[in-house]
Order: sequence, then structure tokens, then C-alpha cells
Amino acid sequence: MTKQSSHPTYNTKLFSGNKKAFYDYEVLDTIEAGIILSGGEVKSVKTGQASIKEAFIAVGNGEAWLWAAHIPQWQFSSEKGYDPLRKRKLLLHRKEIDLLTGKAKEKGLTLIPLKLYGLRGRVKVAVGSCRGKKQYEKRQKEKERWLKHELHEEKRRFVV
Repeated sequence: MTKQSSHPTYNTKLFSGNKKAFYDYEVLDTIEAGIILSGGEVKSVKTGQASIKEAFIAVGNGEAWLWAAHIPQWQFSSEKGYDPLRKRKLLLHRKEIDLLTGKAKEKGLTLIPLKLYGLRGRVKVAVGSCRGKKQYEKRQKEKERWLKHELHEEKRRFVV
């Protein structure tokens, strides 16, 4: 018997994540978007070479673009003049683009790619509308995590 995913038709594979986004920002909402890539870029992403740590989403003229995502040239490609940091167009419905435009104009919100993953053979991007955390919020979260860890260790020591 084979192991099935939570939904029979959805089999996702994570290619690149942005853990720092969850530390630096409070994620309010996420949207799934397709991305336009060349053939070599798709192969490079699927081998896990892409990085979205410093990437961001810009919305303008009715289009959404992924900026500063580092997708290196595929090792067997002979393409000349390849730019690994070029902007890449995101594939979204008009309503989703309008929603992202409103979120981008709202004070204190920014659009950040949270993860790059595969869904049914296609490369997708999870776009999050995020609000930046203050330094004291980050410290408070770290303190809560540490206290929870200490409590767990105490329980483990006394329960045999």
C-alpha cells in the first residue's frame, strides 16, 4: 500500500523556503501564484538551487513581479547573458492582483514570497502580505519559545 498525501490530487514538494520572513514579519494572508520561468530555470528550481530569502513582490500596471529571487543558471544550459536576479512575472487572476495592490498600498504592509514549491508538475510561489515585527515583538516570541522549551525539559526530567 502506498502512502498518500492529505489530498489525493495535490502532491506538493518544497523547493525553497523563506524562514526569515516568519521571524521578521507577521504573515496576515497568503495567495498562491504561478511564475513564468524558462526551461533551464525550472530545472534549476526543481534541483533545489533557488533562493527567495531577499526577494520581494512588486505590483504595478496590473501585473505582479517577483524581484531579487536568485535562480542560478542550470548547469547544462548554454544560454549567454543569463541574469539570475532578473524580475519574473507572477501569474494571478485580476481579482488577486487587485487584492495585492490594495494590500501593498496599505501602510506598513509588504508582499513577500514565503515559499517556492511544486504542485502537479508546476512551480508555484506562496505570496504573503506581511507586517513587519518590532524588535520587542521578536524578543517576546523568542522568550516564549525558550520558556516553552524549558517547561518541556522539566516535564521530561520528572516523568519517567
